[in-house]
Amino acid sequence: MKGFYSLVGIVYMVTTSFYLSPKKAITKNEISTKKIERLANVKSEKGTANGSAAEALYKSITFEEGHELNEEVFFKALTGFENLKKAGLLNENAHLLTICDFSMSSNTKRLWVIDTEEKKVLFNSLVAHGKNTGEEFATNFSNTESSLQSSLGFYITDATYNGDNGYSLRLLGMDKGFNDAAYKRAIVMHGADYVSEEFAAMHKRIGRSWGCPAVPRDLTQPIINTIKGRNCLFIYYPDQNYLSKSEWLKA
Repeated sequence: MKGFYSLVGIVYMVTTSFYLSPKKAITKNEISTKKIERLANVKSEKGTANGSAAEALYKSITFEEGHELNEEVFFKALTGFENLKKAGLLNENAHLLTICDFSMSSNTKRLWVIDTEEKKVLFNSLVAHGKNTGEEFATNFSNTESSLQSSLGFYITDATYNGDNGYSLRLLGMDKGFNDAAYKRAIVMHGADYVSEEFAAMHKRIGRSWGCPAVPRDLTQPIINTIKGRNCLFIYYPDQNYLSKSEWLKA
């Protein structure tokens, strides 16, 4: 009997010793897993918060019925807008965001000037694309001089001047390889008689520029005077090459 109890004690000790090590290992794994989960949750919550803020801003803006800006286009524009601020290229208090959605027909009002602080549309207008960018619809874009094509991407508005096309606004392209030759190419915002509903009715499309985002004559001064002096302009088209490479679209 004495030997039996000793044996039982040995079995008990061995059994107890057998379960101690895995228990410690599991505890370490659990701690590590919880840390990873916490980091993932923080990132997820941050992304959700940013997404929720953008969504809330979009929903708070009153667009004219039938002239709404695409939600995804707005989110992309807002992402670049905020990134330009973080990079110090725009004043941190900048609140004007101009968006041209060149995926739309040129016969529609596809330019919006939005006050993100007041949460309202200041202007919604026709806007021309380049002669070699397409007919009614834009399809081809270039950063090359004399291409007569529009350039995609983010711009910062600069100074005004009076040139061959009248009152005009210089634009500084911020996307390397996509629109950074804009200043050299003299890609500016200006007014044009061919940007009108009357012209579109006669020709089945509005007229086209040499690559400039031209606007109606009667809106030239009001729009330019509103957005001049280091504000953001975004020219959008669902070009996957651009969307995947633009540094300003990285969240």
